[in-house]
Amino acid sequence: MKYGSEQILPYNGEEQKSTQVRRMFDSIAGTYDLLNHTLSFGIDKIWRRKAIASLRPFSPQSILDIATGTGDLAISMHRKLKARQIIGADISEGMMQVGREKVARAGYSEYISFEQQDCTALTYPDNSFDAVTAAFGVRNFENIEQGISEMYRVLKPGGHVMILEFSTPEHFPMKQLYSIYSKTVIPFIGRLLSKEKTAYSYLPASIKVVPQGKVMTGLLTRLGFSEARVRTFTFGICSLYTGTKE
Repeated sequence: MKYGSEQILPYNGEEQKSTQVRRMFDSIAGTYDLLNHTLSFGIDKIWRRKAIASLRPFSPQSILDIATGTGDLAISMHRKLKARQIIGADISEGMMQVGREKVARAGYSEYISFEQQDCTALTYPDNSFDAVTAAFGVRNFENIEQGISEMYRVLKPGGHVMILEFSTPEHFPMKQLYSIYSKTVIPFIGRLLSKEKTAYSYLPASIKVVPQGKVMTGLLTRLGFSEARVRTFTFGICSLYTGTKE
């Protein structure tokens, strides 16, 4: 099955989506954290804390963080979960370099490492990690089913998946307010702070058509996860998906 977000491209139709996504994130790596926190009014930090709390009862010691970006989730997971090993995997070296610098400043280099990976063709063996996570990255997958299948493959039996992703509010008035915000404010601030017009037009377009709610939990179930669940935060602007590999 093809999903709408797979068809939304940052630049043009001549290159693969993965190539374009890598180029886009390399270009905004230096301003990504500032923009991310500004555009969400800092609420993204709360979303991450709630997502991490979903893993706390299981005390995962080895975690793969897919689409890790600049490592915000990886750093927070080490602080909250004290995991022995966290690998941040991403297609963008520019984003990960920012992450490496943040990890080094925090003194966590012993526990958190970064590796360039294609999420649809991970190089890790089957059954390698206690938990696999992804925060705000699924909408960038060139093939969502293949990406989630890879997350399932590298997860140990009994391990847990945690996906945090933007979603579209369904109810008045947040639905209307968010539509205005995503169409006007996000592109404007993105252009103002990053000088990258494309990235912050791509962002709201990809959010609008990424699999959400029951569609995403149904996808997780179909690809093998049990106990697939969804929780929404901040009137539906963000969704947390969880599941278990039996």
